[in-house]
Amino acid sequence: MKATKDTVVTVDYRLTLPDGEVVEISEPGDPLTYLHGYEDIVPGLEKALEGKAVGDRVQAIVPPEEAYGEYDPEGVEEVDRSEFPAELELEEGGTITATDEDDDEVEFLVKEIKGDRVVVDFNHPLAGKTLHFDVTIREIRPATAEELEHGHVHGEDGHEH
Repeated sequence: MKATKDTVVTVDYRLTLPDGEVVEISEPGDPLTYLHGYEDIVPGLEKALEGKAVGDRVQAIVPPEEAYGEYDPEGVEEVDRSEFPAELELEEGGTITATDEDDDEVEFLVKEIKGDRVVVDFNHPLAGKTLHFDVTIREIRPATAEELEHGHVHGEDGHEH
């Protein structure tokens, strides 16, 4: 079986930046499992894994436009501290998860605190960066009807959201 649309693919991976800095690595016994063809992983990596089989090792260099996009300076805003709950402890370099007007979760970085003003960055932390993936495919199986309907992988015990 090959990694194609509507398959569930399990991989061990290592993600680094061009300078060799390790961003993320799967732990032994804790691989990444995703639904191929449903944008569960960055498009450039999914494209590199297309048609590969169990045991294949793929080394892919993924440019920003096929990963998390270019860094957008307009994604940085300065807002009043009063926009945050009073009990929320803000820390420069900290990440905050909030809910937008559509009830979607949005994650952003607190870049700087200037008195009663807070500079926040809505760009993904890897925006504008070229990503280097070293991936080994461990397992491929057909997706279940429920996984296809929901557009993501379910755990061994069924539905997990």
